Amino acid sequence: MDIDKVVLVYPKRDGLIYGRAHGSPYTLMRLASLVPPELPVEIWDEDLRPLDFARCTPHTLMGITSKTLSIDRAREIARAAKARGATIVVGGTHATLAPDEVGEWADVVAVGEAYRTWREIIDDAARDRLRTRYVDEEWVSLDGVAPLSPRVIAMVNEKRDYWTPYLEVTRGCPRNCTFCTAIRVSGKVMRHRPVEQVVAEIEQRGIQRFFLTDDNFGLNFRTHPDYIARVFDAFAKLPLHGWTAQAEMMVGEFPELLAHARHAHLDKLFIGFESVNAANRQEMSGKARGNVAEYKRIIREIHRHGIGVVGLFVFGFDHDTPQVFQDTLDFIRESELDGVSVTLLTPYPGTPQREQWLREGRLIPNVPWSLYDTAHVTYYPKLMTVEQLRDGYDWLCRKLYHPAAILARGLRTLRRVPLSQARTKFFSSFSTDFGYRKTYSFRARSSAQR
Repeated sequence: MDIDKVVLVYPKRDGLIYGRAHGSPYTLMRLASLVPPELPVEIWDEDLRPLDFARCTPHTLMGITSKTLSIDRAREIARAAKARGATIVVGGTHATLAPDEVGEWADVVAVGEAYRTWREIIDDAARDRLRTRYVDEEWVSLDGVAPLSPRVIAMVNEKRDYWTPYLEVTRGCPRNCTFCTAIRVSGKVMRHRPVEQVVAEIEQRGIQRFFLTDDNFGLNFRTHPDYIARVFDAFAKLPLHGWTAQAEMMVGEFPELLAHARHAHLDKLFIGFESVNAANRQEMSGKARGNVAEYKRIIREIHRHGIGVVGLFVFGFDHDTPQVFQDTLDFIRESELDGVSVTLLTPYPGTPQREQWLREGRLIPNVPWSLYDTAHVTYYPKLMTVEQLRDGYDWLCRKLYHPAAILARGLRTLRRVPLSQARTKFFSSFSTDFGYRKTYSFRARSSAQR
C-alpha cells in the first residue's frame, strides 16, 4: 500500500460547548506523533467539525479510537471511509474489550495500548502485509513512550479549540472493581512516566491547566509517595493555573502530600466514593465502604489543604433500593462537595459485572452501545425496577444540576480560594458541574429520541 496520508479519527460525542470541544484528543495526538515524519498525518475530531470523507482514497490509512458509547458511530465512519477505499484500523477501549465484535467490520483491530504496535501497523500497511489483529497488553514502561512531536503540537490548537487539555503521568490500577474497565484496559501494575518527560511535555504544549487521564493517580500517595513528591516538586515550579486528577478517599490520610499538592497547583481531586450504601462495599474492591461519617472527614481534610473535592457516585448496585437517591442527596448537601458526578452502573464488555449479569439473564436486550454512557439503564436491577432506577436517577440529576445548585457549590468553592487567585479559579469552580449537567442533558435528549 502506497500510503498517501494517515488519518486519526475521534468520533463525535458532545459537539461544541460554547464554541469549543470538551477535551483534547490526547491519545490521537500521541499516536500521530509516532507516524514517520515522511508521511502526512491528520487528526479529525468530529466534535470540532464534520468529517471530510471525500478526502479518503484507497491509499489512506485511517485509525479510529473509540469508547463503547461511540463504537456505533465508529462503525458508521469506517463504512463511509471504506466505501472510498481507505484501510481502517480501530483501537481504543471497546476494541480492547470486544475485539471479535469490532473485527467483524474493521480491517484491523488494535487491542491494548497500541503505542508499541501502531508503528508496526503503519509499516505492515506500507508493505502490504497487514494482519487483522495487533495486541499490545504487555504494560511496558512509560519511559519515552509516544512523546508528542512538534508537528502534532502545532496541528492541534488546544487553547482555541478545547476546554480541557489532557495529560498522563501514571497508568494502571491494581483495584479490581467488578464494574470497572481500567484494569482490563491499562493493566493492574501502576506505571510512571519519568517526571522530567512530563514537565517537558507541559512546557512544549504551553498548557497551564489540565486534567490527568490517570486511572487512579491518588493511589500513588500510598504506593509510590516518593515519586508523587517529585511530581509535586516539579509542578510547583511551573506557572500552572490548576490541574485535576482522579483519586481514592485514602489520599486524606496523607496530609504532608496534600500540603505539597496544593503548592503544586493541584486544584481538585475527583474522589470515587462510589456509594453511600455500605452494603455495596464488596463490589468496590476496597476503594470505599459506604461509611458516610468517614467520607465527610476525608472531604474536610482535603479542603483543609485548599484542594477541592468532586464526589463520584454510582447507582444500581445489587444492594441499592430507591432510598439510595435521597440518602445520596442528603450526604452531598451536608458534605460541602465542590462538584458531583452521578452515574448509573453500566455493564461494560469484559467486566465481571457484565459476565455475572449475562449468566443471570439481567441485561436488557437490544440496547445500542451508544446508550452505554453511564446515564442510561441497560440492565435489570435487583432491588428496584428499571423505572425506579431511571426515575430516581433523573430526580437526583435535576436536583444536583439545577443552575441554583451549581451556583451554590461554585460560590462555596470560591470562598475557600485566596482573593489573589479568585480570577484564575473562577472557571474551575463551576466548569465541572456544568460539564456533568451537559452529560445529563445528552442523556435526556437521547432518551426522548427513543
